[in-house]
Amino acid sequence: MYRLSGSIRQSSRIGRPIYNSSRFQHTEKGVGSPYSAKRYTFLNPTLITLGLIPVLTFALGTWQVQRLKWKINLIDQLSEKLQREPILLPSKVNLAAIPEFVFRRVTLRGRWDHAHSMLLGPRVLDGTNGYHLITPLIRENGSTVLVDRGFISDHTAAKRKYSTPDGEVEVHGMLRESQARNNFTPDNSPAKGEWYWVDVAAMADYAGGQSSNVQPVLVEEVFEGHGGDAAMRLSNGVPIGKLPTVDIRNAHASYVATWYSLSAVTTFMFIRLLLRQRRTSARLPRQ
Repeated sequence: MYRLSGSIRQSSRIGRPIYNSSRFQHTEKGVGSPYSAKRYTFLNPTLITLGLIPVLTFALGTWQVQRLKWKINLIDQLSEKLQREPILLPSKVNLAAIPEFVFRRVTLRGRWDHAHSMLLGPRVLDGTNGYHLITPLIRENGSTVLVDRGFISDHTAAKRKYSTPDGEVEVHGMLRESQARNNFTPDNSPAKGEWYWVDVAAMADYAGGQSSNVQPVLVEEVFEGHGGDAAMRLSNGVPIGKLPTVDIRNAHASYVATWYSLSAVTTFMFIRLLLRQRRTSARLPRQ
């Protein structure tokens, strides 16, 4: 009989090999468990982040709805002011009250101080590059205010061929404030005659300041003519005043659409990922 390394021995009674099965038995100290079920959880950074984005974007969209309502009410209020009858600009303007009278029509008389005229820009009007001409107006009582006479072409500005009437003039315009400067607008340089944004206080100082009785008050001259009048003014170097409209930018409606759209898209992505992970979890064996 053959021997298989001690694993097979011959019985004395039966002439058949007997296998030692103890070597094939599983023991805890032997080979470990061949598979360990993986613990699964929904709380992972990707799912948490994706779940927060729809909430945040929805909140931003709701905030923009409130801003839109506020901006519409503001434009309505300013438009209502613009429809009122013009008032005479007081000889001494209460600067603290200017915000309440923004876009209110005013009438004033005086003489132009052409020596302190300023070019604000560059600006574009109907495809034409140019500047706004701001000139101090010396009134009868000796006080001076700033007047944005309107748009002139860059060709007219370069050759200083814009209209410079002498004598007393009557101006019809709208009361305005300084502009809010954004991060992309360069600094004004009064010494170089470079004005990129409306800084009423700095412009008043350039025109003489308090020592010359110049008030930090800005009036935009209005223009209510037709297109032919505007073209004639442009060719003759006569400034084209602002249209009597409220030109406040209102883009909140587009912001509302953007934020709500992002909220909807990310909500869909979140739900889809959640369902996918639930299906994955259902296929895994439980411990």
